[in-house]
Amino acid sequence: MTQVSPTPYTVVVIVPTGVGAAIGGYAGDALPVVRAIAQVADRVITHPNVLNGANLYWPLPNVSYVEGYGLDQFAAGQWGLRPVHRNRIGLLLDQGIEPELRDRHLQAADATRATLGLEIADYIVTDAPLGVELRTAASGATWGTIRQPDSLLRGAETLIKQLGVEAIAVVARFPDDLDSPALAAYRQGKGVDPLAGAEAVVSHLIVRQFQVPCAHAPALSPLPLDPTISPRSAAEELGYTFLPCVLAGLSRAPHFIPLSSLPLQPSSSPQATDIWTNQVDAVIVPATACGGSAVLSFAQSSTALITVQENTTRMQVPAEALGLEAIAVSSYLEAIGVLAAHRAGISPTALSTNLSPLQPHKG
Repeated sequence: MTQVSPTPYTVVVIVPTGVGAAIGGYAGDALPVVRAIAQVADRVITHPNVLNGANLYWPLPNVSYVEGYGLDQFAAGQWGLRPVHRNRIGLLLDQGIEPELRDRHLQAADATRATLGLEIADYIVTDAPLGVELRTAASGATWGTIRQPDSLLRGAETLIKQLGVEAIAVVARFPDDLDSPALAAYRQGKGVDPLAGAEAVVSHLIVRQFQVPCAHAPALSPLPLDPTISPRSAAEELGYTFLPCVLAGLSRAPHFIPLSSLPLQPSSSPQATDIWTNQVDAVIVPATACGGSAVLSFAQSSTALITVQENTTRMQVPAEALGLEAIAVSSYLEAIGVLAAHRAGISPTALSTNLSPLQPHKG
């Protein structure tokens, strides 16, 4: 007979964006990991690039789709998460998208309304081209900038104030670089996603300014057919747009509850279903990418930190270098076993042959 947990067992799954993660650095290739974890946890919290698979996605009722900046604020205890049944989504399109490519994205949005029943408000086009620019750090990690952030924020504000949306999907025109070695490597399941870092900048701006769920889908010219494409990148070869997974994820993304708003706004009064950082039991992260804001915040609490060796990245920031106590595992399969033991109140060392005798304290 399965024992019922006294409180919902909650796990956060983090795979930093644009760092070349071996698992989670491609087109939704960490989704199987989250699907499996969702079977041993009551609640799973993760960020869009872990779940986004372009035209592919998977409905997971106990998984929260939380943008990266919002996840950082949640981990720091500044924001709570409020699960919802549905969101009214606003669609914000970059003026720099060509008419035909814009129509492709609008057709994708209409398709989700007709086939998935999503509620999407009328779309808005930014009042200036956003001007996305891509950058690569010395480590090989990717990032980027936009030349017109004010136009992005004005469009988001209009969606919120005039159309009453509760979540925002952004489609920005990204530079085409068909001959890029980085793109060729990514399509072969190697290297770093050349777009991911810049995508994070777009969503961070909106979430930081307006505290609403947001995710981004890049607009790009279709790539020529390559029969040798890696399965890890293949989801992005299926159509003209990556928008469907973003809209599906945002449709039930939890709302942000800033801690500072609780005494001031009756609509933000605490609810029993709200999730706060002190309710997180475990966080799972690639072993070499422990320097992010969310991981450092969780490390200051009793949350168990599980680091996965197999998920290599371009970063070199292991837990031990930061003085963090972590449970090191070789794979996500092993991590799932640790979660099952942790949830049952069993020390993982009891499941191995390396159980040492107790020693006297030498304090």
